[in-house]
Amino acid sequence: MNHVPRSDIVDYVTYEEQRDEYRAKVLAIKRPRRIHVGEHLTFLFENAATIRYQVQEMMRTERIVKEADIVHELHTYNELLGGEGELGCTLLIEIDDEEDRSIKLKQWIELIYHLYFEVEGGDRIRPKFDERQIGRGRLSSVQYLKFDLKGRKPVALGADFSHLTIHTELKPEQVAALSEDLGIK
Repeated sequence: MNHVPRSDIVDYVTYEEQRDEYRAKVLAIKRPRRIHVGEHLTFLFENAATIRYQVQEMMRTERIVKEADIVHELHTYNELLGGEGELGCTLLIEIDDEEDRSIKLKQWIELIYHLYFEVEGGDRIRPKFDERQIGRGRLSSVQYLKFDLKGRKPVALGADFSHLTIHTELKPEQVAALSEDLGIK
């Protein structure tokens, strides 16, 4: 996965001038990379364009101008991408009811060990994740994951967990977008 170089980042005033056009492009890029798996799981896959957008938006909102702060934001967001052959994403566990969410996040503390990306041929790839996102007897509702697909084409996402068993085939446009991010033709 290509990381966003510092040279791709413009000052927030210049960004503001091109924001509407760039935002429209990025929203179109994000659409096939937002994958809903069942009622409660949404995977948001990132690429260089989406990361650049997030950094530029952060700089705009926070009025970041110091070089060290820009480089810090860029480094932080680039970490979401992963390395060669990996897909990085944010997993949102979306449960509207606060009481139900509290119960499920405790019951689902082991969920991230049971998530998978299925690739062509049927192999299941488990994600790498930050252990700090699990704590106090519950799972965080936002997880940062990396799937090392080693250049294999993704075809489905799922969970084989006792409290949540679900399997979702990817749509052709999702396969195409993620394959593009992996450099697969």
